[in-house]
Amino acid sequence: MKRYIILLYLVISVGIKAQTQYNPPTLTLNEIWNISESQNKQLKLASLSNEESEIGILEAKDKLLPELSVVGDFRINSKFLLYENGLFSSPQSVPIKDYGYGLGYNIDYNLYNGGKEKRNIEIKKEEKTRKQYEFELQKDNVKYMIAASYYDLYKFQEFESLISTEISTEKKQLSTIESLNRNGIVLKSDVLRISVKLSQLELSYSDVKKKIDLTKQRINILMGRGSAEPLEISSEDILEPSDLQGSNYEDYLAAALNNSPDLKIVNSNLTLSELNIKQVKANLLPKVSLYSKYNYTYPQISFYPYSNDIWGFGQIGLKMTYSIDNLYKSKHSVAHAYNLNKQEIEKNDMKRDEISIKVKEAFLERQQASESVQTAELTIRQSTESVRVIRNSYLNQQSLLTDLLDAENILLQAKFNLTSAQVNLRLSHIKLLIITGIL
Repeated sequence: MKRYIILLYLVISVGIKAQTQYNPPTLTLNEIWNISESQNKQLKLASLSNEESEIGILEAKDKLLPELSVVGDFRINSKFLLYENGLFSSPQSVPIKDYGYGLGYNIDYNLYNGGKEKRNIEIKKEEKTRKQYEFELQKDNVKYMIAASYYDLYKFQEFESLISTEISTEKKQLSTIESLNRNGIVLKSDVLRISVKLSQLELSYSDVKKKIDLTKQRINILMGRGSAEPLEISSEDILEPSDLQGSNYEDYLAAALNNSPDLKIVNSNLTLSELNIKQVKANLLPKVSLYSKYNYTYPQISFYPYSNDIWGFGQIGLKMTYSIDNLYKSKHSVAHAYNLNKQEIEKNDMKRDEISIKVKEAFLERQQASESVQTAELTIRQSTESVRVIRNSYLNQQSLLTDLLDAENILLQAKFNLTSAQVNLRLSHIKLLIITGIL
């Protein structure tokens, strides 16, 4: 007997442990955002792009280092003919080896090149800054997609609860009507109408369950998790009702013009176009470099008297080059750079106008959502009272069942509308914060 008790205890313990192990944690929207920042595939790709821009800066700095090369060669020499009395005279054959070789090094250190190398570092740094703005914009987009899916899941779960409650209520009402029908008080058609409504509610319930599963899969993918992992969201919201009331439109617009990653990207492109103008103009300036070279050569046939011995020779000095052709070739390049800069200025103005419209739209959407919440709440109060009156009237045989069913449908739809309006209010507020760069 004792053995069976121990075995039963172990089975229960394993069952409890398994339930605890597979019980998914309840996640808030803020927690899902935090997880997605490190696990979302789109953000991982954007992060790799940021790393690439950092490497680009290091590559640009490498250009400041001197150029060092080791040179070597092996060659077969022809006869060395010396025409002392002119090309058409009989040459003198200078005895040299049939082969030769050389080994040495060359160093070239840029001292001045119109500031192109240092400016190229500035360009790479600005490109890295732009990549960071693009990453922030991508992160905001992911946050909004997660928020939209999160509130969809919240909405569908609320719909599931409302439909489940409605099904329970209708089953009780069906039982009452069946009893009235057996007593000859109501017609059989009333029983059928309630049965049809129950079937429709159960179909809606099944549809909502499928939408819940699909939305959970979408959130899991956005979080960088397996699509089939269990997920539970918290009914608590990171936005309190008081937080949904913000400043006026002008304050949000000012915040957007200062913080919007979208506008920062355009401003960065404008800065890059200005640096590009300076870079193109630098082609008109001379290049000054310090050079050094030393070579061992065999045989010595570069200077007279010639020798079949190994010889070494080196040089160190300053070298200046100036491309005269750039005086006429760079004219159109400079004009092209200025044209690109003018385009970026226009894009900057257009983006500011676009952001002002987006802020206005989001601001009005939030106002509309807030009004929809108030309207839905009022409709629920009125519909609840209407259902109560019509139900009592129906039970007293003073109204038709169709009137009661219509009133119940209006009440259920009003509850759906309230949930949707509350979700839209929170989502429109998040959208406004994202556009303004506050979130």
